[in-house]
Amino acid sequence: MTDRPTTGAGASGSGSAGGDDLVPGPAAPSGTTEERRSWGWGWGWGWGWGGWRAEGRRLLEVTALAGLVITQPLLDILGRSPDFFLFHRADRGEILLLVALVAVAPTVALGLLGLLSGLAGTATRTMTHSLLLGLLVAALAVQVGRHTTPLRGVPLLLVALAAGAAAAVAHRRWTALGGVLRLAAAGPPLFVGLFLFASPTGPVVLPLGDGGVAGTATGNRHPPVVMLILDELPLVSLLDSAGGVDATRFPHFAELAGASTWYRNATGVSGWTPYALPAMLTGRYPAEPFAPHYSHYPDNLFTAFGGLYDIRAEESITRLCPPSRCERPVTPEQGIGVLVRETAGLLRQVTAPYDSRIDPEDSYRERTAEEAGIDAAEPVPTDPKFRWDSLNVNQPARFTSFLNGLTPSSRPTLHFLHLLMPHSPWAFLPSGARYEAPEDFPNEGDGWVDLARARHLAQLGYTDRLIGETMRTLRASGLWDEALVVVTADHGVSFTKGVQGRGEDAIRAAADEVAWVPLFVKTPGQRSGQVDDRNWAHVDLLPTIADEAAIRLPWRVDGRSARQAPRTDQGKVFYDRPSQPLPISGGVPAAPPPAAPHRLVGTAVGAVPTAGSARVGGLDAFRAVDPDEGVLPGMIWGTVDGDVADGTELAVAVNGTVAAVVPVVAPDPGGRRFAALLADDRLFRAGANRLDLYLVGQDGGLRQLSIS
Repeated sequence: MTDRPTTGAGASGSGSAGGDDLVPGPAAPSGTTEERRSWGWGWGWGWGWGGWRAEGRRLLEVTALAGLVITQPLLDILGRSPDFFLFHRADRGEILLLVALVAVAPTVALGLLGLLSGLAGTATRTMTHSLLLGLLVAALAVQVGRHTTPLRGVPLLLVALAAGAAAAVAHRRWTALGGVLRLAAAGPPLFVGLFLFASPTGPVVLPLGDGGVAGTATGNRHPPVVMLILDELPLVSLLDSAGGVDATRFPHFAELAGASTWYRNATGVSGWTPYALPAMLTGRYPAEPFAPHYSHYPDNLFTAFGGLYDIRAEESITRLCPPSRCERPVTPEQGIGVLVRETAGLLRQVTAPYDSRIDPEDSYRERTAEEAGIDAAEPVPTDPKFRWDSLNVNQPARFTSFLNGLTPSSRPTLHFLHLLMPHSPWAFLPSGARYEAPEDFPNEGDGWVDLARARHLAQLGYTDRLIGETMRTLRASGLWDEALVVVTADHGVSFTKGVQGRGEDAIRAAADEVAWVPLFVKTPGQRSGQVDDRNWAHVDLLPTIADEAAIRLPWRVDGRSARQAPRTDQGKVFYDRPSQPLPISGGVPAAPPPAAPHRLVGTAVGAVPTAGSARVGGLDAFRAVDPDEGVLPGMIWGTVDGDVADGTELAVAVNGTVAAVVPVVAPDPGGRRFAALLADDRLFRAGANRLDLYLVGQDGGLRQLSIS
């Protein structure tokens, strides 16, 4: 159908899309071109009612596609991730504002762009609308193609662009398509409704209550309780080849094992913290996909202890302790700006033509004490790994607050901290120094899995130091002997190639890494360590703590206290989804054979022939290193010449000493062919540091690469 321009010289009409004709508007006045343009803007470019109706239809079509491309996938992810809002301590107003921005802002921006294009005339307006529809369809095709085809990267983009172009042409040819799109404009309000009233995040916006029933005393002695819950820590990461805690690498975990009861056969309940933590603190297996919020789990550790204990709770991605009963001295970075920034990052992942791990939890980072502006904990000058006293500012802020609260009290006190350590994102060396690295490193594939494990172990080395500080603080305050001390983790993570992570595939193929976690319980007055290999599930944690604290739980639990006889059934279950237990088999896992250090690591390199070049990221950080700032260039990444074969070894030297040897691999989506963790901070010095790269030949010879 042909567009009919409006009457009046110099007044621009708007082209129809999907059969929307314009009707003549009032005549334009005579005068200069500028005057006529000014009149046209003020009167809708000479449109009558039909012109505005056509624009309304175009807006509905854009609304429908923007809803499918942006609103639905984002609200779906955020609706299934209440921990995103709990971690950032978002209040109701901030959540509703973010939802409004996600549902409305893209449509408004695209609609205004279309309207402004009308200033250039009817043809431009028509072309702009078709272009917008085509691009939105292409973006939708990327998402569909990524889930239904093996195409990735440029091939997927080309197919998506072709689909978008075809959709734009079809929209111009067949008016029925416009009608379908306009009906689909009801989608965004529907997506918002599902988010608010049918998603696990709903109760975070609209809480249902403020806690359950307090427990009752079963005795007169209620010891202080100190609970430190770590995150994403497989038991096997701590073990040595003999099955004990590796005292060389993790001396403070080994010290803790030697002073407590180590339940070696302990398994978590779920690989997802919003299910795992409620199970641990309610004593019940996951039954519904609820938010980890007190309104859904009113019967939990905090409500049970709240009648007899003062509670100092530092939660991270749960809010199980009702505000009326818990102090929260330190909060993470928060505010609508943070929510918008993190949501924009999720949108980039959703619309990318590459596979990505769309998991908001991967972005959660503990703020340091310096960033939070609180006093750092007292440094430990006798720890040889901790070389600079000023690095205590790198301590997680909530950990510092937790330590500062470990003081004797006239009333029984529950000290609780869920710390996102050694959970990714990995940013710490064992000494406590931080390093910078891209956020989009792959975690899967040749070279990348080994790098992920190395970064995990480095951050675990730093976590070991935090365990040491906890024990030192408890002893210095006099709480160690009288307190019930619990240190454990909610779940592990697989670093097995092909099943990296903690989803269902990883659970089935590498349950020893995902399910088995460290668990140490020091009872009041305990003087020596012991090992207990009973079949422990983390639903046993709350009944055990309640027994030791002489509190009777006023609700039924699935777990059993360690004071009871051990289970006779050795079977175990794990929940990737609530109410769907997956049987897992095996006993106390053995540590994987330790990887022998490469023969070149630690050796000095002299003059060698040069051959080829490399482009390195993170290079600027080597030019002015200040160890006292607590930040080191502990990670490099980049690419090498295309004729270097995949699998070639690359030696990385700092100030003439080889710090790491890594493989050259196929380019990742960012074009990187190598990345190396430089974990030995003794190789760095204040001021300028030299970085050298060498190709390792099959004969062991080295050839130096020029770096840019």
